[in-house]
Amino acid sequence: MLPVDLHPFTALRLTVPDPGGDVELRTGDLDGVVELSRVAARGIHAEDAMPFAFPWSDCAPDERARRTFRWQLGGWASWTPQDWRLDFVVRRAGVVVGTQSLEARDFGVLGEVGTGSWLGREHQGRGTGTLMRAAVLHLAFAGLGAVRARSDAFEDNPASLRVSDRLGYRDAGRRTLVRQDRPAVSRRLHLDVADWSARPRPAVHVEGLEPVLAALT
Repeated sequence: MLPVDLHPFTALRLTVPDPGGDVELRTGDLDGVVELSRVAARGIHAEDAMPFAFPWSDCAPDERARRTFRWQLGGWASWTPQDWRLDFVVRRAGVVVGTQSLEARDFGVLGEVGTGSWLGREHQGRGTGTLMRAAVLHLAFAGLGAVRARSDAFEDNPASLRVSDRLGYRDAGRRTLVRQDRPAVSRRLHLDVADWSARPRPAVHVEGLEPVLAALT
């Protein structure tokens, strides 16, 4: 674990109790990032599917592992109070299964966050995606005082869209992007704090929040 006096985000730990195995999200976890890179190498999506606007995962397994490792460490190194990205290593029942991000620009002025995530193929279909996004939404709204969360997903990514629907996101329009040299329709979604507060949601336990609040003020 990185020392919190050098990086205030590194003590963050979010836990969602669940009968199918507790879901834990941690930052500053170098051993977890190494294992996450191995998960990426084993595969994130089918070869004929691409959930990402930038097709970073379309490469050989060894290169996919290296790209995952560099991306995670890049988020640790590049944060400022005005522009930050938290990339959590996600474990289910103690096993590294994927990653969940929470990011913002000018959060102190706008109060908006964005999210992104992926799970290794062998860990999909267990409801983990919903629980890990619910965890960072709790951090954003209850912990950091966000007013809105944003998400995007391509129309041919039903798993991500189902997560957004379960958590109460509203449709915010569509846009056409170039994905692997072809047009692809992406749906914009948002969740306001009032809608989040009004819905039942999983219990989330947060540790290590105080250094983050101090760093972002």
